[in-house]
Amino acid sequence: MYIANTRRLAACVALVIGFVQAASAADILIADAKSQPESLTVAPGGVLIVGSASTPFVYKVRPGSSTAEKFIDASAEGPGTFFFGMLADASSNTLWTCQLTPVPDTAPVRRHTALRGFDLSTGAPKIRWDLPGDNTTCNDFAIGPDKALYITDTATGRIYRLPTGASVAELYLEHRTLMGVDGITFLNGTLYVNNVIFNKLYRIPVDPSGKPEQPVDIWMDQPIKGPDGMRAANGKLIVAENGSGKISAITVNGDKASVTVLKEGLKTPTGVEPVGDTIWIAERGAGKAVSIPMPK
Repeated sequence: MYIANTRRLAACVALVIGFVQAASAADILIADAKSQPESLTVAPGGVLIVGSASTPFVYKVRPGSSTAEKFIDASAEGPGTFFFGMLADASSNTLWTCQLTPVPDTAPVRRHTALRGFDLSTGAPKIRWDLPGDNTTCNDFAIGPDKALYITDTATGRIYRLPTGASVAELYLEHRTLMGVDGITFLNGTLYVNNVIFNKLYRIPVDPSGKPEQPVDIWMDQPIKGPDGMRAANGKLIVAENGSGKISAITVNGDKASVTVLKEGLKTPTGVEPVGDTIWIAERGAGKAVSIPMPK
């Protein structure tokens, strides 16, 4: 099944990648209803990197290329291995990924997950850190003002922090309101996370010593459903709503926020990546990576 999906994904990319350099913001880059791209990121030079939630592969698509390259192959990690979060860290030449592998013969299914760091240029493995616990969900991450990597674990309600240059992460915050934590990003130096289960947005305040305090619930002027991947751009939070098929921009003002829908009618959008005047979207339910113009 994985081989078939891989061929299908590569074939679809090959059909359209030749048009990428001249493409408008509405053009589809990858189209395959079974590829399930869950997250994506853009590396220096405009290289698009897309992970699959249905195969153990991460793909690289170079600007002007006519083929999709299999960049990361985790098939040796065990049956059912797949990927969630993707983040290109140009400063350390690292591709950060969340790798998930089901635990055999468990019902309901449990997963062991790992933070993986690969060389952004070659795909060579650099760092592996297994999240502690019998059932974890490494989901997404963000680089903070301190250059550390902040990691969400959806299944345990935890946020971890990997200091720059370190190979082992430390527990940054664990709180009952974070059960279901998913998207994470910094906006104007402040950490924000969302909750994909309870449709919430939180600000994480810190005390004078830099220690995180209890998450603050941000009141929004309209509901969001299934907030997933989240990034900051142009002073706003850009969020993929997997439960409503929308991409929304959230303008935060203190402990309140206004929500503006940028795109709707998508099939399970799970990831966003703002780059310049474009927002890339992982449309998992349709097997597509698409883009829309960045709002002014």
